[in-house]
Amino acid sequence: MSDLRQRMKELADQVRMHRHRYYVLDQPVISDTEYDALERELRTLEAAHPELADPNSPTLRVGAPPIEAFEKRRHSVPMLSLDNAYTEAELYEWETKWLKLAPDAEPLYATELKVDGLSLSLRYEDRKLVEALTRGDGETGERVTENARTIADIPLVLPPEAPPLLTVRGEVFLSRKRWEELNRQRDARGEPRFANPRNAASGTLKLLDSREVAARGLSFLPWQALWPDGEGMDHARAMASLGVWGFGVMPAHGKGDLASVLGFIAIQAQARLDLPFDTDGVVLKVLDPVVQQRLGATDRVPRWAIAFKYPATQVTTTVLGITWQVGRSGKLTPVAELEAVEVAGSTVRRATLHNADELARLGLRVGHRVFIEKGGEVIPKVVALVPGEEARDLPAPLIPKACPVCAGEVGKTDDAEVAIRCLNPECPAKLVARLQHFGGRSALDIEGLGEALVEQVVASGRFEQPWELFTLLQEPLLGLAFLSGLDRMAEKSAQNLLEALNAARTKPLARWIHALGIPMVGVRTAELLAEAYPSLEALWMAEENRLQAVEEVGPKVAAALRGFAALHPDLPARLAELGVQPAAPEPRELGELPLSGEVAVVTGTLPSLSREEAEALLKRLGAKVTGTVSAKTTLLLAGEKAGTKLAKAETLGIPVRDEAWLRAQDK
Repeated sequence: MSDLRQRMKELADQVRMHRHRYYVLDQPVISDTEYDALERELRTLEAAHPELADPNSPTLRVGAPPIEAFEKRRHSVPMLSLDNAYTEAELYEWETKWLKLAPDAEPLYATELKVDGLSLSLRYEDRKLVEALTRGDGETGERVTENARTIADIPLVLPPEAPPLLTVRGEVFLSRKRWEELNRQRDARGEPRFANPRNAASGTLKLLDSREVAARGLSFLPWQALWPDGEGMDHARAMASLGVWGFGVMPAHGKGDLASVLGFIAIQAQARLDLPFDTDGVVLKVLDPVVQQRLGATDRVPRWAIAFKYPATQVTTTVLGITWQVGRSGKLTPVAELEAVEVAGSTVRRATLHNADELARLGLRVGHRVFIEKGGEVIPKVVALVPGEEARDLPAPLIPKACPVCAGEVGKTDDAEVAIRCLNPECPAKLVARLQHFGGRSALDIEGLGEALVEQVVASGRFEQPWELFTLLQEPLLGLAFLSGLDRMAEKSAQNLLEALNAARTKPLARWIHALGIPMVGVRTAELLAEAYPSLEALWMAEENRLQAVEEVGPKVAAALRGFAALHPDLPARLAELGVQPAAPEPRELGELPLSGEVAVVTGTLPSLSREEAEALLKRLGAKVTGTVSAKTTLLLAGEKAGTKLAKAETLGIPVRDEAWLRAQDK
């Protein structure tokens, strides 16, 4: 029992410390999810062992004591916190619990996004703003009225139809654009970056100089309204009234039963990432104000509301090392090797640092704790150091003076570029990266040509260019013997790879153009070039000014094409010798394309097509392809594990098709 008591004390001390850093110092050192886990464990232990619970436990309070710089004022109605749910099951459990207290109530809810900012309470008397209080500890807040007056979307005077006495509560936040602008300014001044917009908003609202607050560009969105005659008005109508009186309106909100709420949550998981500000969940509130009154609140949270939290998109972890990767163009990219951590549903162990300038800007050292995030991006990135880490005396990482793979000379090929590159044209790392691109899914999609095999192929010293792999087909028995002799390469696997290489000889011309690794030529540009030039020979002979007539091909892309052709002047002939005969796209009149006018989105895992292949086929059939489901979308191509895009399409009544349907359109 003494061990359990000690654990509860440790958790309580940690929760108090992290609340103080979060609410008072605005310098959190762990992510919201990590904090929630600590508080959850403490609450669970207190519920299971009430006899051991501390009467002064931090779980009995909301937030933290107010800071000393501002005058303290008591809230007329306490600003309570919210319980959190992380799964559908927890939401159903919450609904069951409150229905036991009001069994005759209809379980309908108002829903809105949970904006990631700083809570603020505004009091209006005679329709004029007279006071603004932060949440503080829930009972007492800091008076920041002058700072609140600088926020453009907080009305200073309400219209005549508004009630004379009104309290409006909501969230002060900073848009991502303004956050990035502020961080650029702080970089220029050599100041620590804001780890996220929430930290920036909180720190801004508590500045003593309201002129500086005005310059930061804060925003405000309401989530509650309290006035004497408004008690009988449901939440959705109250929020609509605030919109009429001059406040901002939550961009995503709704109402309905729990099933419709779950649909809303699924849609917003992706849609919220396109908003200009950060959100971390959806708040559910019992719609009927009479039921809200009956349910009341504990000393910490209202029983009639709960927040559904999405998986964390920003967490903290430790930098274990910094390595340098060499790309197919020779570019050296620093990579942070991280202590493994879960971010947005996946385990992250590495995060790109982009270039040496980014490394210097972050002031990153091995051993630092850092914030990493995925947000709307798939690739994790290091955002900032945890506050206080910059003061640690750790050695600066070394910038390579030679290629980490071949020890060749490094430098910049262009004075205007930031990246440093390996200048050795025979660097094996370049060939490894080029081969991986060559056989990748968006290029020739050569099954069996994985990273481990590519490294062995390059180490053999037999190949200098990716396309030389096709020499293995000139003498199949010798090619089979070579591949079978590689580590972990059985004869059957070797034969399969030879068959995949043979099939790649006649892959579409657009795929071949992309596979060659021509600088600045991606999937879409390759498709447009293949439509304009029906063969590699024709493309190689095209003059620079003619190339620029192709859609999306400007002077830089045209110059890159001509430079690559000049470097490999005999490539079309060499590929022909190797039996390569790329399939040219079939010319069709625009009006004849079966999917002309369609706006398509691809989601999920298709049976045989990669996402890039499916998008290319859709485009070839006349459709415009986008990445986000919206009211303009006319077609969703869905595979397994389609997720939120499928849910949103079904809600909007957008037709959903599968791969078999798509292939039928190509006949």
